[in-house]
Amino acid sequence: MFIRWQMNMSPMTGKDCPFCHPDDSRIIFQDTRAYAVFDAYPVNPGHMLVIPFEHEPDVLLLPDDTRASIDRILSKCRDHLDEEFNPDGFNIGVNIGRPAGQTIMHAHVHLIPRYLGDVDDPRGGVRGVIPQRRDYG
Repeated sequence: MFIRWQMNMSPMTGKDCPFCHPDDSRIIFQDTRAYAVFDAYPVNPGHMLVIPFEHEPDVLLLPDDTRASIDRILSKCRDHLDEEFNPDGFNIGVNIGRPAGQTIMHAHVHLIPRYLGDVDDPRGGVRGVIPQRRDYG
């Protein structure tokens, strides 16, 4: 299983990875291990990405201190979005591998503000990635 999953990952290297060379003017928060930007293709107003500087495709394979950094920055992003966008809720999402929808093979975490009425029925939240399995009642 692990070998099959690895074959679905792109051979992208830090040299050609857009997340390895962020535009400093787009960075909202950062520390020595990670940074946050607004998503270039937001699904909702305020959609942000938290991205480690380290080029690793799988967020779960990042060192513990880098994942802790991502968590701290996510909290700062949430506070910022609460103040600037006043959302009604949030989804946090990670795609790992092409079958999961990952298009840039550099770990990143989506923080997506949610607003009442942005979809007809939000029940199931992230379960909606497989629409026929979203409902569980």
